[in-house]
Amino acid sequence: MLGKLFKVEFYGESHGDGVGTLIYGCPPGIKISEEYIASELAKRRVKDPKISTQRFEEDRFEILSGVFNGYTSGAPINIFIYNRDVDSRHYREFRYKPRPSHADYTAYIKYHGYNDYRGGGIFSGRLTAAMVAAGAVAKKLLKPYGIEVLAHIYSVGKLVVGEDIDIKLIRENVYRNPVRCADPEAIDKVYKLITDVRREGDSIGGVVECLALNTPVGLGEPPIDTLDGDIAKAIFTIPGVKGIEFGLGFKITMLRGSEANDPFIVRDGKILTEKNNSGGINGGISSGMPIRFRVAFKPTPSIYREQKTVDLKTLEETKLKIRGRFDPCIAIRAVPVVESITSIVLADHLLRWLSWEKYIGDIDG
Repeated sequence: MLGKLFKVEFYGESHGDGVGTLIYGCPPGIKISEEYIASELAKRRVKDPKISTQRFEEDRFEILSGVFNGYTSGAPINIFIYNRDVDSRHYREFRYKPRPSHADYTAYIKYHGYNDYRGGGIFSGRLTAAMVAAGAVAKKLLKPYGIEVLAHIYSVGKLVVGEDIDIKLIRENVYRNPVRCADPEAIDKVYKLITDVRREGDSIGGVVECLALNTPVGLGEPPIDTLDGDIAKAIFTIPGVKGIEFGLGFKITMLRGSEANDPFIVRDGKILTEKNNSGGINGGISSGMPIRFRVAFKPTPSIYREQKTVDLKTLEETKLKIRGRFDPCIAIRAVPVVESITSIVLADHLLRWLSWEKYIGDIDG
């Protein structure tokens, strides 16, 4: 479960009846409509089969509890999203022949073979629908405080397309094109790269950059529940994530302190920093500067090329050629998922920060 006050968990499996989210601790009185949830879920879908999976889910859902007359009621929120476009035929072929770099083998050992292996089970990207549904609620909680979370494609393979992108371009363009690029001039390049890779029966990795704007100074509960630590843990719930870096990330190791430090300045009566190499977090606490981090997604392990594996029954080496429906670049559809997961963490830390501030205010009063 993610969070301490705004608590979220996900359930369901790729080829089961559906997936869903349970949200505990959401304050009452937040306006939530089915149309709004549907609009957020639509951000996950890429209808172009040349760059996305041929599995097309309409993401029909039900809000089973926690919302009454269009507002959160204070009760736990349960949102269930139906699985409709399910085809499990091909998965029987590799039940005992684990797909390389998937969770097939580790899940088989951990759960003693009882796990639902169809479509990857609980390890499938299908669960990201539940993450986006929960993130939609979290975004509504953040909105009155002016906190905005944006994400976009930073790179695909070796092609970097999102460096130093203007925030206005991210707001305007990301969900107006299928490859989730903020730079209009980069869309065709990314599209061609992904289609070329798919044509070769292969896949490719990518990086999603995320920004959280207008966060107050003070979010984070060190030394254990640091803000960047909680964001990192939550981000790793997204299938396919292999790394995360804040601010300059690993590049900061190449600098000297005099180059890496963020000098303090005053602008319009506010304390800011001249640069933002730290990515808006210091000591595990938000600094008031934009929170900026990048998430690395591995190439989709399911590819149409023949690969080596092992038969779990005979313990003999064999070969496997996967059939089915796969994304050639999972980073593309992960953009709204990164936004949602980040919003969930920020909502939890915002409630914790508000409780702290109220307590201090009561003492001062």
